[in-house]
Amino acid sequence: MEKNDSHPGHLDDQQIEALVMGLYGDVHPFFKVYEVGYVDGDIYFYGVPTADKRIINNSLWGKFAAKGYRLALVSELGEDVLIASPIHDVPERIWINVVLAIATVFTTMFAGAAMFGVDIFSEPSGFIKGLPFTLAIMFVLGSHEMGHYMAAKMHGMRTSLPYFIPFPTFIGTMGAVIKHRGIIPNRRALFDVAVAGPLVGIVASVIVTFIGLSLPPVEFTSDPGTIMIDIQTPLLFDSITKIMGSTSEMMHPVAFAGWVGMLVTVLNLLPSGQLDGGHIMRAMLGERARKVSLMMPMVLGALALYVIFVLEQNGGIWLFWSFFLLLFALAGHPKPLNDEIILDNKRMALGILTFILGILCFTLVPLTLVMN
Repeated sequence: MEKNDSHPGHLDDQQIEALVMGLYGDVHPFFKVYEVGYVDGDIYFYGVPTADKRIINNSLWGKFAAKGYRLALVSELGEDVLIASPIHDVPERIWINVVLAIATVFTTMFAGAAMFGVDIFSEPSGFIKGLPFTLAIMFVLGSHEMGHYMAAKMHGMRTSLPYFIPFPTFIGTMGAVIKHRGIIPNRRALFDVAVAGPLVGIVASVIVTFIGLSLPPVEFTSDPGTIMIDIQTPLLFDSITKIMGSTSEMMHPVAFAGWVGMLVTVLNLLPSGQLDGGHIMRAMLGERARKVSLMMPMVLGALALYVIFVLEQNGGIWLFWSFFLLLFALAGHPKPLNDEIILDNKRMALGILTFILGILCFTLVPLTLVMN
């Protein structure tokens, strides 16, 4: 190999040749190589492109990323050069994921125990009664994020493990998130990663709902003045209720976790900003999705006003989300590396189906706080 005046001392020529050949098989169909160089860990393929540069980027980005390399196609002194640079990832601090998950176990168990009418302060041993709700809600939220995680890995994208968010709400958590690092290779990858979370999350929610409705409903007498949560169930939940031959008036906390999963699905599928629905719509419509994204805050705002002033019910959740979405919609959406290749018909149909499932999880007034 020429143009190889410098390379790290811990690799000999045989090892370097093995690295080059490991990538050459991927490069050769798109790039007629006449010379190879290796400098400080970077592999340089000098040659002539045999396809459009966007096609080369789209075809090789995922393959290179899976092998630990970042791809760049540049021109140097009239020569086309394909450069493979090692990706030096910052080691993940897994202990943060673990600590947050453990903390979420405790906060959701606290919330779950309260659903059984347990006063933790006067009956500490009753804390364990919240475990079924904890297992159910963490399964639902974790499944959603792991759907994103596995799809991202399939496309060679770098992403973190889920971070659970403990928070003293009526469910004990603010959900879970993953962090994506690096660029989005193309619209198909964007779609696959975005759609995987809601679809896996819906399946998990349905499973948990079936299990919860098969368990005896929890009934307890609350003290006067206690704030209770009155929920409306979506069509998907009602359908499962009919299949099970049960009622949703009183339910087991595990079934409630299924309801939470459906609500989370609705909120995530709002087609705006960088929510899952925003990603899906961006992949399906390209730049035209920006118009939909900017319209959604106004749609939610109008819905909130209708619920509050016409129905005279609690529309606060939609009012909050209208302001929340406005910030994300104005920020725009990152452009995939290859934005030219449109989705195939199967993905387009799956995207439409996913939004339909989201509608089946929608309720006009999800929850209302009432005084007992």
